[in-house]
Amino acid sequence: MSIDLLNIARTGVQASQAQLGVTSNNIANANTEGYNRQVATQASTESQRLGNNFYGTGTYVSDVKRVYNEFAARELRIGQTSMSAAETSYSKLSELDQIYSQIGKMVPENLNNFFASINSVADLPTDLGIRTSSLSSAQQLAIGLNQMQSQLDGQVKQTNNQIESITTRINEISKELGNINLELMKSQDQDSQVLDKQDALILELSQYAQVNVIPLDTGAKSIMLGGSVMLVSGEVSMKMGMSTGDPYPNEPRINASIGDKTLNVDPSKLGGQLGALFSFRDDTLLPASTELGQLALGIADTFNEMQSKGFDLNGAVGSDIFRDINNPLMATGRAGGYSTNSPTAALSVNIDDVGALSGSSYELSFTTADGYQLKDTQTGKATPFALSGSQLTTEAGFSINIVAIEDGDKFEIRPTAGAATGLKVVMTDPEGIAAAGPTLTSATTNSGNTSVSLNSMDSSVAGFQGTATGSSITFTIDTAANTYQAFNSAGVSLGPSTSYTGNNINAFGMDFDITSSGTATADRFTFDLAFAEGNNSNAVEMAKLSDVKLMNNGTGTLTSVFENTKLDIGSQTKSAEVRVGSATAIYQQASNRVQSESGVNLDEEAANLLRFQQSYQAAARIMTTAQTIFDTLLSSVR
Repeated sequence: MSIDLLNIARTGVQASQAQLGVTSNNIANANTEGYNRQVATQASTESQRLGNNFYGTGTYVSDVKRVYNEFAARELRIGQTSMSAAETSYSKLSELDQIYSQIGKMVPENLNNFFASINSVADLPTDLGIRTSSLSSAQQLAIGLNQMQSQLDGQVKQTNNQIESITTRINEISKELGNINLELMKSQDQDSQVLDKQDALILELSQYAQVNVIPLDTGAKSIMLGGSVMLVSGEVSMKMGMSTGDPYPNEPRINASIGDKTLNVDPSKLGGQLGALFSFRDDTLLPASTELGQLALGIADTFNEMQSKGFDLNGAVGSDIFRDINNPLMATGRAGGYSTNSPTAALSVNIDDVGALSGSSYELSFTTADGYQLKDTQTGKATPFALSGSQLTTEAGFSINIVAIEDGDKFEIRPTAGAATGLKVVMTDPEGIAAAGPTLTSATTNSGNTSVSLNSMDSSVAGFQGTATGSSITFTIDTAANTYQAFNSAGVSLGPSTSYTGNNINAFGMDFDITSSGTATADRFTFDLAFAEGNNSNAVEMAKLSDVKLMNNGTGTLTSVFENTKLDIGSQTKSAEVRVGSATAIYQQASNRVQSESGVNLDEEAANLLRFQQSYQAAARIMTTAQTIFDTLLSSVR
């Protein structure tokens, strides 16, 4: 037996050729997204014994592996999820911030213009031109709020479409990953190209949601979304889908289904673009919409209430300028019933005190064991309620009228929802602006401990004294006994002494509050109801409301409700921008780590190319040498 130079040279040529092939493939795919560089591992063939020594018999390529670090890949996926979520949040918040900065600026401008027009009416209360201009300002204010609400509704629809588009792509990836798993199970996890494709799909998937990868013994990988949804298990793929919002249909939910089983998914646990889109819709867009509705209710209620305190140009008690706050068109969307409710479950929501509204939402539930519970969804505070007739009265500015409700029924209450869409000017006659107001005088003999303030007048109530010249009504109030008695302008009693509760009297079309720092038995207050064309007292009071803190339990003005929302969105946008920078830096760090290990270094590959080329040439030279030796041997024996 002798050393087989020709065979050794052959193995050397084949090994070098394989190395050149792997290196060439790396160079060719240097710019291929998701490609992991490959390395060929060489090993020596078994040696043979000649005499007392062992001689090598050549080499072979034992394996071709992709350079892959699972921990680095996992870090990259986590970075991708965080960066995609941050970028999506910033993109959506920037759009909303622009809407509030560009289109939204007309809301406070229109409100200020309306207050200015009311001030002009106060200057010249009988000028029909100024009154007409004031109504036009009111219409512009209502239209501006309608348009702003339309923009927010458009953002909700656009966000829902984006969510649906992402779920469609997730389903496509899920199907592809299932097919890839099937291929890997057949090839026992050996095909580097298929593995690269799998990793690229998983990395793309990590943009949309948090991804957990579970390697299987079969060579396949199971994929979980958000740590709770099994998207791919072996070759079996689950499907993501959208379902109608519950309790509000225009707020669709996301679910996962396999076979005939469907599971609702908590979007707050998904992360990525999906989590960011749901968070933007539910935590930013919807609160902005309800706060805009709160402003619309505040405008409508404030000016309608002021109208009821004065007289129009015809001498009648003022009528509404804006649509009534409890009109069905202003109340759309205040209550949403869950799909699990009994078929007859129904209720309605009535606004009682706009100033007490917060723009929050609530969950009303009923069980026979615990009765009625109202939970503030922002604070989580739950309050039990006892039904009074068919009504639940809250301290949050609204009451709930129960139509039909059974054990286990549940509703979401949004008292201010729909108001900005429903706001409309209902007054058509400029003479209807109630610029004039009654004059209130206190008797000189009063104790000084008591004062009253008018809330409204209602000329349709029996006993109302009218607005003719000399018309008036006088109330004698006993704060010690909580009683009152009313007299007409002639001093004739309009009825016996009557008890009142709390600090409010509502009688003979007059509704007013009492403030008392002590007790008095016979304090007298006279409302002079006689109308005079030049009277502008009520218009003056209307104009002053621009600076009065009427909203959020006396902590904010009408304008501040909108401005606070605008500032909050601006603050969220800035925070999102900071998060983008931080998340991008973390992702880039993870990407650099992956590239340093799995990426193609062209300088290194070029050096390898020269090395393996020389190796190939040297092995080929051995073959030539072996051939020469063989020819020499043949020649020597001829």
